Amino acid sequence: MHYEMKRLSRSWLGEIISLAIERIVVVDTEGFILYIDDAYCQFIGTRVEDAIGKPVQEVIENTRMHIVARTGKKELEDIQPINGSVMIANRYPLIIEGELVGAMGTVIFPNPENLLRFNTKIQNLVEELNFYKTKAVKELESKYSFDDLIGNSSTFQNVKDFAKRISVSDSSVLLTGESGTGKELFAHAIHKSSLRSKFQFVPINCSAIPKELFESELFGYVAGAFTGSQKGGKKGLFEVATNGTVFLDEIGEMPLSMQTKLLRALQEKEIMPVGGQKTIPVDVRVIAATNRDLEKMVEEETFRQDLYYRLNVINIDIPSLRERKEDIEFLSFELLNKLGSKFYRSGIELSPEVLDAFQKHTWPGNVRELENVLERAINLLDGDVIQSIHLPWYLRGEEAVTRVQGDSYSEDSGLSSLPVQPLKERLCQVEKEAIQDALIFTNGNKVEAAKLLGIGKTRMYEKCKLYEI
Repeated sequence: MHYEMKRLSRSWLGEIISLAIERIVVVDTEGFILYIDDAYCQFIGTRVEDAIGKPVQEVIENTRMHIVARTGKKELEDIQPINGSVMIANRYPLIIEGELVGAMGTVIFPNPENLLRFNTKIQNLVEELNFYKTKAVKELESKYSFDDLIGNSSTFQNVKDFAKRISVSDSSVLLTGESGTGKELFAHAIHKSSLRSKFQFVPINCSAIPKELFESELFGYVAGAFTGSQKGGKKGLFEVATNGTVFLDEIGEMPLSMQTKLLRALQEKEIMPVGGQKTIPVDVRVIAATNRDLEKMVEEETFRQDLYYRLNVINIDIPSLRERKEDIEFLSFELLNKLGSKFYRSGIELSPEVLDAFQKHTWPGNVRELENVLERAINLLDGDVIQSIHLPWYLRGEEAVTRVQGDSYSEDSGLSSLPVQPLKERLCQVEKEAIQDALIFTNGNKVEAAKLLGIGKTRMYEKCKLYEI
């Protein structure tokens, strides 16, 4: 069906304008009102017949319509207080056949009821934004102090005291040590005791960032830098951490191509966002951590020598748990207190057999492994004393085998008394041990460990995250 184009009547146009959410005013080049809709007049407390022909600045407070009508320059999304409310105004020059004849303005609040609803929505959004902003800021604060670093052995205390002394320095720190020794806790504590403690602490796990996203994550990008980039660009983590501390965890996993750019950023104290044309100054302290032998990597040319020396200004080598076995008992009870709060349990103790097993174990997973073992035991515990039966098989040794062989399989004793794990749990434990053994063999190199185990790099990282290795 074909409809011929026809002129809309004045009544049609008036009804269309009244239904629109935007309120409209039109002025001539001198700023006198030629048209204003009835709803706009109701909102500002006047009548259409009283407004027509008057200078717009006498009718609408804080208006700039007369200025736009004179200059011919549009003004968009301007905040305009009117009648005790905040309006968003758009002002457009009216050009007919190439000649400036006036201006049209719109505001988006047609009545007080809509304004109230809009203000309520805005307030809810502001509260939600403040919640996430507060949460994000808290996540970028140091969570641990030196009081959270537990250990009474002279070996551990010497390292802890040294870390305290250098915390006030601005020099780069390289934390070395096996997986699970507490390198991240040391990084938090150093930042918290530093002169930068009131600024951000930004942890970056170098093994978790895909190679192709490394530069944009660290240094940010400008708008339109690549397909799918965030509108308006994005700040890099180095810029976020300005005046604070950047913690580069697992620095040995950083790609060689990125090492060069990181070195330049540290030397020049400036970064270049992806797609940008000018540099951004940054002032950060860098704390790096690794469980790999960086000196060997330098020899193998898989880690830049100049970057290694830039990071290794102050080296703190954190001792493994087997190097400070005198801390195991004290550390166990401190961890039990922490886990007790998590599981709403208190007064949990360790049997002498368990303490003996702990002393004999080599703890390849260090403090993290000890915490996992204790958490598992609490989940299986009925009373208040952790016994050998509550430990994983690999910690029970000959005692577990003897009990299995000596137990009676009669109906009176029941199978529930046997130290038998569910098959799924046992398989998970074997898998975790295999991964830990591979990491020990490769000196913590997860990529090499994945090759030994015959699994992909991504799956390896997933398994390490699952088992908290």
